[in-house]
Amino acid sequence: MAEKSSVGVMKRVLRQLKGYKFLLAATVFFAVVTVAGNILIPYFFGQIINLLDLSAGGRVDFQKIFEKFIYIGATLAVTSISQWLMNIINNKITYNVVKDIREQAFAKLQSLPLKFIDGHSYGDIVGRNIADVDQFADGLLMGFTQLFTGVLTIIGTLAIMFVINWVIALIVFLLTPLSLFVAKFIATRTYSLFKKTSEIRGEQTAFIDEMLGNLKVVKAFNHEDENLEKFDEINERLTDASLKSIFYSSLPNPTTRFVNSLIYAAVALSGALMLIFATPLPVVFDVGMLSSLLAYANQYTRPFNEISGVVTELQNALACAGRIYEIIDEEPQKPDAEDAEVLSDVKGNVSFENVYFSYDPDKKLIENLNVCAKAGQRVAIVGPTGCGKTTLINLLMRFYDPVDGSVSVDGKDIESVTRKSLRKSYGMVLQDTWFKSGTVRENIAIGKPEASDEEIIAAAKAAHSHNFIMQLSQGYDTVLSEDGGNLSQGQKQLLCITRIMLCLPPMLILDEATSSIDTRTEMRIQRAFAKLMNGRTSFIVAHRLSTIKEADIILVMNKGNIVEQGTHNELLELGGFYANLYNSQFAI
Repeated sequence: MAEKSSVGVMKRVLRQLKGYKFLLAATVFFAVVTVAGNILIPYFFGQIINLLDLSAGGRVDFQKIFEKFIYIGATLAVTSISQWLMNIINNKITYNVVKDIREQAFAKLQSLPLKFIDGHSYGDIVGRNIADVDQFADGLLMGFTQLFTGVLTIIGTLAIMFVINWVIALIVFLLTPLSLFVAKFIATRTYSLFKKTSEIRGEQTAFIDEMLGNLKVVKAFNHEDENLEKFDEINERLTDASLKSIFYSSLPNPTTRFVNSLIYAAVALSGALMLIFATPLPVVFDVGMLSSLLAYANQYTRPFNEISGVVTELQNALACAGRIYEIIDEEPQKPDAEDAEVLSDVKGNVSFENVYFSYDPDKKLIENLNVCAKAGQRVAIVGPTGCGKTTLINLLMRFYDPVDGSVSVDGKDIESVTRKSLRKSYGMVLQDTWFKSGTVRENIAIGKPEASDEEIIAAAKAAHSHNFIMQLSQGYDTVLSEDGGNLSQGQKQLLCITRIMLCLPPMLILDEATSSIDTRTEMRIQRAFAKLMNGRTSFIVAHRLSTIKEADIILVMNKGNIVEQGTHNELLELGGFYANLYNSQFAI
């Protein structure tokens, strides 16, 4: 199974290389030149040895020897330049392929449904796109650098050995399968081990990411020792898997070196015997030829060591590439219909009709949900944790699609309109804040990049964030990190609210939008929200029921169903589920 997987991934990588045919042709050309130069040099040295005519009174033709050394120098120069150019091209091919794969993986992440993102740890996904891609690049680069020249060297040296002395060349050729057998035996076992190592490395990355992202919680609950135990357990498994993969991957070099030494010894012994004893075979042989053959035997066997190392690295690279391709091959979210409309001139009439939905088919959540929100209404959604409030928001925004039933805006099924136009029609403020690396101004204008400074400042004043922004080191030009820098949670949430104030969309979703803001600021924000929500359909998720008294309709959810709905006073008079929730917040 592992071998089939590695072969399949290898075919995929080769298809990825098709876009670089010219560069591949160039690197093969320079590899041929490099190998040809390396093969010529021992031949010239063999001729120099034969020119040392010691049997003729020690007379040596230094003129011819000097010419041969000029040939050797010129060959070395051409070979070095050719190898340098080959390495440059190999680097270009490798990192362009890696760039393509990273772009494909990142582009796929943008189109994947949230179900995939929610079902995988962020650390593992990040690890695949960074660590695994780097490992793949290292293996691919080594493959280009050594595989081409190695294979060509084996073919070239074997061919010239047959030209010089076919008997000795035949002995070398018959011993060669020993090296191939060793490399094949080990390669079939390393892929699965490297794949397992990559998976555990991804698990470790995910755990570190999770712990660092929640370090305050870890320290608050004195959970350091438990985390160390968990990390040690993962680290132990990673160490064990790494040692096994490295053990197998380190076997080819010494074993092939042993086989290659046998081949070298066979060439030396057979060549010496042919020089000492007369041979009935029609083979012309002398000391210069033997010295060249010994050099060629060394050249011939060296690539087997290199290729065995390349094969090992390639197995690691292919295991990492396989994990990246798993993301690339994931089923993307259902695309917009070909005839999907662009939602425009939104009034804000939203309805759920007989909606069924669950994240897990075996666990029911929302069943036969029917909701009708009229344009301009403020709809509050309340209920205990896990009752389906956030799920309702996910369905409104088409982060998930219903299993059955439909959600519509102004009478149009949201599956018949483009996601971009639907989501642009909503302004969304969540309890969890998000910022990109950039200035305060850029983070506010994320939904309206073309906004002027005057518009941004006006939105900030409306959201009561202008004062604290001006107190920052560089005001609106202060650069924030991706987690919001040194801003308090309340300040981060104010900036998220400012984004909505800037865009002024026709519909709003406020999911615990003021949960991290102090009471005085919340009162000002509530007044700003009241002004903002005027004439806009608004969905408000809140745990503090005192904040949604003025809602036009309150949906009370429990276990995925709406158990009650009405105004605040109506629900209190009903004395049911909502009344119990509301009174419990003020019980002494």
